[in-house]
Amino acid sequence: MAVNVYFHQSPELLQEEQVWVMQAKADPARFEPLYRKYYDSILRYLKQRMEDPEQAHDIASQVFIKAIKNLSKYEDRGVPFGSWLYRIAKSELYQSYRETQSNRTVSMEHVQIPTFDTLFFENQEFEHNQSLLLAAMQKLKEEQLKLIEMRFFEQLSFKEIGETIGITENNAKVKTFRALEKLREHFLGRYAA
Repeated sequence: MAVNVYFHQSPELLQEEQVWVMQAKADPARFEPLYRKYYDSILRYLKQRMEDPEQAHDIASQVFIKAIKNLSKYEDRGVPFGSWLYRIAKSELYQSYRETQSNRTVSMEHVQIPTFDTLFFENQEFEHNQSLLLAAMQKLKEEQLKLIEMRFFEQLSFKEIGETIGITENNAKVKTFRALEKLREHFLGRYAA
């Protein structure tokens, strides 16, 4: 699996990021390096869950406005600053769902995840398997789908997943494995039918 450099950072990069956070806390005009580093990732996260790309852009802007306004509340927990931004994005996304009563969608058309594909698309019937996988994903519980999305679509580490949803790293591993097994069960059940 390709490593997402925005989340799998060296201690030096995490330290540099914390310097940026401290500078932005002292002067909000210095938030720009954090914005440049995470805007595309947050926007991609939102676009994968929304039908309207313009609304995804609006919510991404809201995420960063809220982050700047609440920067004084941010606490370094040893994970990238992006984990905090994803929690804000998730909150804003759910608020948008409540307001618009939209159905949640996940776009697979533009996502490149070789290890995910190899789990479910071993033969050459990609389009057929993709529709079976989408049907299997719809059978998952919300929490299971969220774990699979964070691990495979957003390529978050288990530590980051745990931080994002408020569980331990080990618990994130176990729950993600179980969600993947459930997805495989649904997929193989549909494939055999």
